[in-house]
Amino acid sequence: MMQADLISDFELNATSGRQFRLSDVKSKYLVVFFYPKDDTPGCTNESQQFRDLYPEFVQMDCEVVGVSRDNLESHEKFKEKYSLPYDLLSDADEVVCELFDVIKMKNMYGKQVRGIERSTFILDRAGKLYKMWRGVKVPGHAEEVLLFIRTCSTSH
Repeated sequence: MMQADLISDFELNATSGRQFRLSDVKSKYLVVFFYPKDDTPGCTNESQQFRDLYPEFVQMDCEVVGVSRDNLESHEKFKEKYSLPYDLLSDADEVVCELFDVIKMKNMYGKQVRGIERSTFILDRAGKLYKMWRGVKVPGHAEEVLLFIRTCSTSH
């Protein structure tokens, strides 16, 4: 997957009883952040950063969604617990995870396990990949993404 690649349309169950379909996105930009698991320290921190900056993303005509393999019930609890203003998408079958190539072998307490590599992608309205971050470190990440969007918005 390279920048400027077109991402195939996909559909996933989302929080708030919605279906998320890539081709339905109307905002100028879409931030898709993949995270390993609801309600774990790093994922909670990252989700809260996107929550706190969400109004600024919206001002830039940018929508944000979080994706993990957790089920919708887990997502709804996570979203409510931390007042997340954006939808969380459930990819239990790893269809979209495979599309973005975020499933990796990771070391967990000395064991090899398959899991989501924390990654963020920015797509435009046409589904074209604009920017990607892989192996994301949480501190300051959402702010870095926002700064990139801001740069794009001022240059267009």
